[in-house]
Amino acid sequence: MKKLIVSCLAVGAFLNANAQNYWKKNAGKTAKVILTNSRANEKMADKGTVKFEKFGQPKETDACIFVDPDFKYQKLIGIGGAITDASAETFYKMPKDKQKEIIEAYFGKNGLGYTVVRTNMNSCDFSSDSYTYVEDNDTALRTFNIAHDEKYKIPMIKEAQKAIGKDFTFYFSPWSPPAWMKSNKSMLKGGRLENAFYQTWANYYIKFIKEYEKRGINIWGLTIQNEPMATQTWESCIYSAEEEGEFLKNNLGPTLWKNGYKDKKVMIWDHNRDLIYQRATTTLSDPETSKYASGIGYHWYETWNNKTQLFDNLSETQKAFPDMFLAFTEGCKEQFNMSGIYDVSLGELYGRNMLNDFNKGTALWTDWNVLLDETGGPNHVGNFCFAPIIADTKTGEVHYTYEYYYVGHVSKFIKPNARRIGSSSNRAALTSTTFMNENGQLITVIMNDSGNDIETNLWIEGMAAKLSAPAHSIQTVIL
Repeated sequence: MKKLIVSCLAVGAFLNANAQNYWKKNAGKTAKVILTNSRANEKMADKGTVKFEKFGQPKETDACIFVDPDFKYQKLIGIGGAITDASAETFYKMPKDKQKEIIEAYFGKNGLGYTVVRTNMNSCDFSSDSYTYVEDNDTALRTFNIAHDEKYKIPMIKEAQKAIGKDFTFYFSPWSPPAWMKSNKSMLKGGRLENAFYQTWANYYIKFIKEYEKRGINIWGLTIQNEPMATQTWESCIYSAEEEGEFLKNNLGPTLWKNGYKDKKVMIWDHNRDLIYQRATTTLSDPETSKYASGIGYHWYETWNNKTQLFDNLSETQKAFPDMFLAFTEGCKEQFNMSGIYDVSLGELYGRNMLNDFNKGTALWTDWNVLLDETGGPNHVGNFCFAPIIADTKTGEVHYTYEYYYVGHVSKFIKPNARRIGSSSNRAALTSTTFMNENGQLITVIMNDSGNDIETNLWIEGMAAKLSAPAHSIQTVIL
């Protein structure tokens, strides 16, 4: 009996004629393998090809990654990172040839294939100082001016935009309104947006969008507030789920639509996985609120350091809101030290999160700073962190961490509009995900974060290819 074709997102048919025939055409043929193996110091090394051969019922003793192209799930919007003030300031301290290298490394044809860029509206911790775009108490926003961003951020964003081309997907997030709009009269250390300034703040987003789009940077979307439940020593602002919903329903949503920005993708939450289900079910419970939202953003900082990330909260949220996309909007390894930039655990942190996030329904994945300097900054409150590329502004050297390569095993090969395909692993040490690109190409990424080498089989509809998964490695299999 022919398999039932199901989709947890009820997306309907997606395989075009070419994609439907792709696997049958390539059954029994070979797949290309790209491997990063930390013990052998191999980074995205071409390991040649493996051949698929007939393989019936696997035994429990057979380590396998099972893939079924008939089962398809969410569509990938894109993968990328944030160009913050810190990233851009660091970028322009580097020699011209190194600037070109960094743009190519992320956004170029031979780089990681990034198509997504996030930035901050007003300052964040990864800014050299606190700033806004208006003068104090200017409720009419007549003094609104983004000259600050034109020095570093906008030029770097435009370099990325040029390298990406038509797939450029750009969104922004605020860390705090101006101090005079807030209950604590400071951009730092939490506080709330005063009710009297809800509409003024909504108008502020419109000003920002217009100014960026005047400069040729099209805004794809925005999050309402970065980390709305975190009182930080840096720029922060607190919203309860109800307050965020009220602001979206009564102010931000109608203001976007009134100004012709109904197409902008608004993402709620933009904080950790721990509360994502509660926030979504509370904020989006009112249809008059949810009609203005397109996605639900989240970060990974809940428990990342002990490998107990709350991935199941994502799938539960996706089931509750199948018409909303899940967006990983930020994550990084904190507590920077230059001596640790070549530790493979940095890459495994990214691999563990990316692969599990996608398997739980995530459609957009955005790293935090694309570039930081030799201090893990600049950062005006001392919150120094790692980034996939560290640029030593004193020596001009560019350092590529394992974060860069582990992200690349996904982003370089899985393209926007790819569909995630049904897959599973029968070994806890092997984490994997599979996508099908629009041309029908199957991409399987397999990570082994254990200390043991594992021989495994990539099993697809009665055919299998034998693979070696070295200890502390990640590989991409392209069919």
